[in-house]
Amino acid sequence: MPITQQLEDFVQQVRRDIVRMVHAVNSGHPGGSLGCAEFFTALYQEIMDYSTDFSMDGKNEDLFFLSNGHISPVYYSVLARSGFFPVSELATFRHINSRLQGHPTTHEGLPGVRIASGSLGQGMSVAIGAAEAKKLNGDSKIVYSLHGDGELQEGQVWEAMMYAAGKKVDNLISTVDLNGQQIDGSTDDVLPMGSIKGKFEAFGWDVLEVKKGNDIESVIAGLKEAKSRTGKGKPVCILLHTDMGHGVDFMAGTHAWHGKAPNDEQLESALAQNPVTLGDY
Repeated sequence: MPITQQLEDFVQQVRRDIVRMVHAVNSGHPGGSLGCAEFFTALYQEIMDYSTDFSMDGKNEDLFFLSNGHISPVYYSVLARSGFFPVSELATFRHINSRLQGHPTTHEGLPGVRIASGSLGQGMSVAIGAAEAKKLNGDSKIVYSLHGDGELQEGQVWEAMMYAAGKKVDNLISTVDLNGQQIDGSTDDVLPMGSIKGKFEAFGWDVLEVKKGNDIESVIAGLKEAKSRTGKGKPVCILLHTDMGHGVDFMAGTHAWHGKAPNDEQLESALAQNPVTLGDY
């Protein structure tokens, strides 16, 4: 089977996991998770150099930090299906005492998760610290982070951006999920941010755009291009244009499914639209 088809099948399975996890507990965030299925698949199946023999220090391996932690369903699905923990554990999502809480946590020791996230705006600061630690340790690997576009309304992000450029943290690739939606509506309605590309560039970042953020080949190509730009004196930003709720027609393109679970009938419709299964948990 061609590698692209394998990855597209993987994406469909991830989407199945997302809607099943959220449906089972009638709680969670399917919209942004569905929109980022290609990104996580590309990152963990094609781009990053990592070990599933997990350690918190992450020496000599690429690191990833999820800042917009509410999209934990896609994160957990890809971690499990990449070998960090058993796929069967996805059935414990949001249960009491589960390692798979609604927002990622560290106190239960879930392999693959290095920071608690979900308090928006903090992930880039942590990623910068990890990137600087790698430089100090002579570690040539890359640090990746993911952020929501609505999250950019948090002031800490801009302080971190200014620091990263000023200190030439050029082993960092931060991706912004540009779906134009947040919990209360479109980002333009809640708080217009103007040209995000122009702002990142004005803050001293090297910026590239991936216009087809729900096309696996385009995402892989964008990540590879971003990696080729590291080590040149600037942090790198990918502006990833995605469709919130992508892959499920009644969830796509609207903030209404930011934090809403499908009912039984909607679940069956979502699964029917993503029929490829690599083995449901």
